[in-house]
Amino acid sequence: MSIEVGSKLQGKVTGITNFGAFVELPGGSTGLVHISEVADNYVKDINEHLKVGDSVEVKVINVEKDGKIGLSIKKAKDRPRPPRNEYRNKESFEQKMNKFLKDSEDRLSSLKRNTESKRGGRGARRG
Repeated sequence: MSIEVGSKLQGKVTGITNFGAFVELPGGSTGLVHISEVADNYVKDINEHLKVGDSVEVKVINVEKDGKIGLSIKKAKDRPRPPRNEYRNKESFEQKMNKFLKDSEDRLSSLKRNTESKRGGRGARRG
């Protein structure tokens, strides 16, 4: 069986290291699921997510020239994508620009106040 990038396969965890898990694929080949590809959230200890002998669905993310196979468990999960407009902020460009300008002016005036008082500028008495 040829293993192609993008294909989803069922595999069995054959070994666990501190950097990932080795998964035996159909046809006898073995690939590596890097610890960053195990779950959507941060994985500190891979043993909390996988055990030797677990059956897992993986997606092939790369196949090296030397035969190494990179796998992902988190990319194999089918998740519905949210509509694109949910990512967009409801503010218009003008509203964002006005907010930015106001914040910028506030920061500049605060910075000027702090530096003038330290240098003794503009009417500050030296004594």
